Amino acid sequence: MATEPADGEEPDAFDPFRQFLALERDVLVLSVAMFAFSLGFQMTSRFLPEYLVALGGGGLVVGAYTTVGNAISAVYPYPGGAVSDRIGSRYALTVFGLLSTVGFALWLVAPQLGAISLFGATIPAWIWIFVGLFLAQAWKSFGLGATFAVVKQATAPSKLAAGFASTETFRRTAFLIGPVLAAALLGLHPDFTVSFQYVLGVAVLFGVLGTLAQHFLYDAGEDSIGGTFEGVDRIRADLREMPDELRPLLVGDTLVRFANGMVYAFFILVVTRFLDVGLATTLSTPLGTWAIDLSPAAFFGYLLGVEMAVALLVMVPAAKVAERVGLKPVVATGFLVYAVFPAMLIAAPASPAALIALFAFSGLRFAGLPSHKALIVGPAERGAGGRVTGSYYLLRNVVVIPSGLLGGVLWEGLPNPLTGATLFEGSPTVAFGVATAIGLAGTAYFVAFGEEFGPYADGNGT
Repeated sequence: MATEPADGEEPDAFDPFRQFLALERDVLVLSVAMFAFSLGFQMTSRFLPEYLVALGGGGLVVGAYTTVGNAISAVYPYPGGAVSDRIGSRYALTVFGLLSTVGFALWLVAPQLGAISLFGATIPAWIWIFVGLFLAQAWKSFGLGATFAVVKQATAPSKLAAGFASTETFRRTAFLIGPVLAAALLGLHPDFTVSFQYVLGVAVLFGVLGTLAQHFLYDAGEDSIGGTFEGVDRIRADLREMPDELRPLLVGDTLVRFANGMVYAFFILVVTRFLDVGLATTLSTPLGTWAIDLSPAAFFGYLLGVEMAVALLVMVPAAKVAERVGLKPVVATGFLVYAVFPAMLIAAPASPAALIALFAFSGLRFAGLPSHKALIVGPAERGAGGRVTGSYYLLRNVVVIPSGLLGGVLWEGLPNPLTGATLFEGSPTVAFGVATAIGLAGTAYFVAFGEEFGPYADGNGT
């Protein structure tokens, strides 16, 4: 795996890029796979709600899509570990990569597959997006706990936030490039369904390249991830043995993530349908004058690029700040941005400049991400970082599962399945307002009861 710094040596945010350029075999292969699949996911996932609507879905369908994705994220990691134990890391990576690529391909051909008849009922074409979701999420199920454990073992305790900032900087670069590349492809055709199929075609290509690279080039001879899977009893024990310091963080984090899960999939619909904001302007340069005419969907891709550019700029400085003020204030700041963004977005004027500024502000939520990860894994005993991380995310993700469906009900309303009458009149403003209220409650709980990780408590990074 990646080379480890000497004990006490400060991680450098550009180490992943230097290792990549040095063509170290293991770093190169895993970096290529991580980058390829991250690009595929980021090119597609944030635009899929618009695709669902284009295929005939509504707010409840978009909310259900989020809930199913949450359930997959919660359930997949442990079976993924069991598969890895059975067939080895190399073949597990290949299988997961292949399944994800097939998922991208299924999304690509969904309009051509169309509606299906089942037991006398007609199911719209958007059902293929749900089927593809079970496949596309496969690669992401591998290695979350192992990644945390490796960073903990390779980094001095007082530099954990900086260590996570280093790994996040490389991974999040794909998060920047993916939506921007998607936005450029969406501009190639006026019909969103057609142009998004261009995006999905490129995602399939990245999936194929990532799968081939990790299968033929990855050397798992030194890999320690696929040891033994101890089953449900081990999961229960890990949950019981979770460090007490993590419980306030887990409660606050779960509330914040539940709030975000309620509305996250609807961000694109706010831009493309609720506000209906694109960008039409003229750009003058020394090389000439360029007319820019972006559809709302393409503009949304560039907004995500702005968000991630800010995230990449602030993660490393925020980790440095954490060494002076502690992890807790930095994590709380990230939670606060998560919480208030939905209300700010739904209340924003239909102005390109306002949305650019708002998504730049949203990028600040990533400032707390490295410190958040350090606060999760820091209290764990050495050698148990992976299990603690897995337990934390399992519990959080299970609780967050219904968030998307709740957001869909608040967004669109709830009809009576027997009479067709409306039981609850939905409203995007209500959905986003409730999400912000829940997010603020989680932030306040963490501020009131959250605990600092020892090496950061004295405020001098020692």
